[in-house]
Amino acid sequence: MSSDSTALQVDIGRRTTARMPSARSLATWAGAALGARAAGKEIAVQVVSANESRRLNHQYRGKDSPTNVLSFPTTAPPGIRPQPLGDLVICPVVLKREARAQGKSERAHWAHLVVHGTLHLVGYDHECDSDAKRMERREITVLRKLGFANPYLLLDAAPPRRRAP
Repeated sequence: MSSDSTALQVDIGRRTTARMPSARSLATWAGAALGARAAGKEIAVQVVSANESRRLNHQYRGKDSPTNVLSFPTTAPPGIRPQPLGDLVICPVVLKREARAQGKSERAHWAHLVVHGTLHLVGYDHECDSDAKRMERREITVLRKLGFANPYLLLDAAPPRRRAP
């Protein structure tokens, strides 16, 4: 996307016709998550169907359902430029459903998932409470700088889901 060797490069792959933000928006959000670490780096963003998301989630995480975002970090040999950080796989069908359920815009949820997934590419995780709090603090800070609300407050404020009888 970018010929500037100091900028984050984002390569987009689409396996669905679902609407998505511009490549520039994706690069802005991922770059904000990385901060100074973005220079000379590259990520790939794959936009997939619910079936593909489910297949990948089952294959790599043992969960038999589609998910919003998967992150696949990579380690490239030294000297490769731009240096690849890995792939994000985003499912717009799940993203749209979650945004509606959480009472936020699709654009805000896209930004959150790109930031969240990008942080996974550089080692953040949420496997234990302290790591989850650290990751959430970083996400909230980055999203605030980008003009988005704290996504975790929106989750807390979302109406409870109705359970099927």
